[in-house]
Amino acid sequence: MDIQNERRRLLDAEDGDEDPTGLLSEQDAYLSKVKNGKLYLATFASVLGPMSFGFVLGYSSPAIPELTRIANPNLQLDSEQASWFGSIVTIGAALGGLLGGWMVEKIGRKLSLMFCSLPFVFGFTIIIAAQNRWMLYIGRVLTGIASGVTSLVVPLYISEMAHERVRGMLGSCVQLMVVLGIMGVYLAGLYVDWRWLAICSSIPPTLLMVCMCFMPETPRYLLSQGKRREAEEALRFLRGPDAPVEWECARIEDACEEQGSSFQMSDLKDPGIYKPLVIGIMLMIFQQMTGINAIMFYAENIFEQAHFKESDLASVIVGLIQVVFTGVAALIMDKAGRKILLIISGVAMAISTTAFGVYFYLMTKVHSTTSLSLLVLDLQSTAGEEPHADLAWLALASMAVFITGFALGWGPIPWLVMSEIFPSKARGVASAVCVLTNWTMAFIVTKNFKDMMVLLTSAGTFWLFACMCIANVIFTIAFIPETKGKTLEQIEATFRGTSGP
Repeated sequence: MDIQNERRRLLDAEDGDEDPTGLLSEQDAYLSKVKNGKLYLATFASVLGPMSFGFVLGYSSPAIPELTRIANPNLQLDSEQASWFGSIVTIGAALGGLLGGWMVEKIGRKLSLMFCSLPFVFGFTIIIAAQNRWMLYIGRVLTGIASGVTSLVVPLYISEMAHERVRGMLGSCVQLMVVLGIMGVYLAGLYVDWRWLAICSSIPPTLLMVCMCFMPETPRYLLSQGKRREAEEALRFLRGPDAPVEWECARIEDACEEQGSSFQMSDLKDPGIYKPLVIGIMLMIFQQMTGINAIMFYAENIFEQAHFKESDLASVIVGLIQVVFTGVAALIMDKAGRKILLIISGVAMAISTTAFGVYFYLMTKVHSTTSLSLLVLDLQSTAGEEPHADLAWLALASMAVFITGFALGWGPIPWLVMSEIFPSKARGVASAVCVLTNWTMAFIVTKNFKDMMVLLTSAGTFWLFACMCIANVIFTIAFIPETKGKTLEQIEATFRGTSGP
């Protein structure tokens, strides 16, 4: 009870007169004094990392068609090599996830973020200077490693800095910047060749390193290292001069003391660790099994197969839709909540992947019908062209609905929830397992996507993705807790079955 009284005293000391009705909770009294300007600035600096890995993810879509047609035989890619060029990034990212889990615990969130800009720049430099295919592959692996580190560190950095009123919005900015990066590289790909595209792609990570020099380490990490004074300074930077940051420091310290020492393997028996870990892993598996990375890596090829004439322009439209609706998700995240957005998102993707399957099924029907109608050659040509023209819009509409659905929920929310649900002592290790799972699944899906299109047919592949979308809706309803409006300490307490600070 002494701790509770001390916290109340800290707040009252700052607040000339006490709340006469007693209706204002400690949390609300504290948050009413918080200024968010510097917090937004620190978030902007850190999300240059996700923008960099958006450039990495999107790079293969405009670069592969060029590299398959290039005159230089040392650089020319056949379909198998192009498949590796697209998917090898995910192997690097899986390794980067493991590396990131170790780095965030050893050197902290801020330094991890600064160091991960190096493999981004080195990787793109090797691609720019590439004289053979191996240099292309090495460049892609390096940028993949940086992407893996970034996808772990940035959500953690933001969730540990942000307070509960804006954490959902700021956490969603990670995915928003990824899709901005993808759209940026698609747009640039319309005007510049693959080497200049690599030069453009190395700009965001360079800015990341410069900007992060001026940003603080997260208060939670500093407190876990016993650096209370530095933690208070970081909080004062992030919360503004009027907030009584000693109160928030005391609250975080209580949670750290309750958890005890650093993470041990025996802690996996604790429901406060294994429950969120299982949820985190399943979120990552389901996110990839919607087929998103396969669709984004091969966006232009899908549109070519869909007989949409301007396939590179179609990819830019896809990128734009993703940016707009990820922005919408960020704005409504802290009002609507995570769970309802995941359900809406899953339903939209299930409908659109089913429709895509129907499109490809009808296309095969059209081809088989026209090839059999050899007697009426003049009618055959019209029968072949008309459905192509009509059905191309079904492909585009399905893609638009899928991307909209993904952007509203299953794009940003798994990364956001991953950064919220783990107790601080297991945050590095558990996040590393989730990132490793995500990128391993991304590799399996993107590497085997073209084989799946042959084995299951195009229609069957998209119907498989539709089944996975239905499964993720059921999983969301049954197992995922709502984290909207809760502090990280309260979320930890939910899994432990106790009341949070």
